[in-house]
Amino acid sequence: MTILPMKHSKTDYRGGEAVLLSTPAIELAVTTDVGPRVVSLRSAAGKKAGNLMLEFPADEKPYHGYMLRGGHRLWHSPEHIVRTYQPDNSPLAVKPLKNGIALAQPTEEKTGLQKAMKIEVLGARTVKVTHALTNHGLWAIETAAWALTMLRGGGYAVLPLLPKGNHADGDLLPGYSLVPWTYTDLSLPVWNLHRDFIGIDVPKARASQKLGITDYPGWSAYWIDDVTFVKYAPVVKNAAYPDRGCAFELFTNGDMIELETLSPLVKLEPGKSITHVEHWGVFDGLKKPSTDAAFADLSAAAGKWIQTL
Repeated sequence: MTILPMKHSKTDYRGGEAVLLSTPAIELAVTTDVGPRVVSLRSAAGKKAGNLMLEFPADEKPYHGYMLRGGHRLWHSPEHIVRTYQPDNSPLAVKPLKNGIALAQPTEEKTGLQKAMKIEVLGARTVKVTHALTNHGLWAIETAAWALTMLRGGGYAVLPLLPKGNHADGDLLPGYSLVPWTYTDLSLPVWNLHRDFIGIDVPKARASQKLGITDYPGWSAYWIDDVTFVKYAPVVKNAAYPDRGCAFELFTNGDMIELETLSPLVKLEPGKSITHVEHWGVFDGLKKPSTDAAFADLSAAAGKWIQTL
């Protein structure tokens, strides 16, 4: 992939500093006073869409002491009401890069873990996000890096499924597992089951819904106002993942949707780090992928893009 010139500038975000990373096709806003967070992602051509990411109001009330804010964040899995919701309200260590920025938060006092994120713009429409967790504690922790992207409501998401096998040809074993949460109701119209994908019609969610999958083609997508966001993180074969083996999870409540990728579970020793890489692509002009034909077009575009990474 040819790395294109990128503009790097400062801006204000809720009274604090943020950095804008932009090409002629896309623009990202990354906070430096809190987080690390990517709080905005826009397509230059898709002006109708505006910020693809969800933004909570400035007067948002903390959830168990944690400000969600919106956008993209890094957590450590499995989810726990104390360790997961550690505040990230402090200024970050910031290192400008030629085509992006590297950010690291102070070590979390209650967990001993430090979160870091490196955002690099690799092409006109491609972003590489490297997530890192470092254990600065006194003992090993079993955990996984968990990358969550909150996208605003009103659109349609797809979770691609693995290619179909053939029983007559000897395909006798299961290929993957779907993992519903206790509050998930697969009879609701938010879920659209197709041969090659699961569609999520976000506005039809009237209550919180969450679903995980143990193996899939490594990409997911969200369409809104003629702009499609594609998120890619390949699955590590035969690795142990959190949450009954989930390499990918999604959550929606009708107002937004989260596309979430996870690294394999590791026993993270003191002084050691784990990294987890995602690539993001932004495509204009694709049809809403709610039909088999439109999904096939999106799948072809995503596959061609992945081959360039």
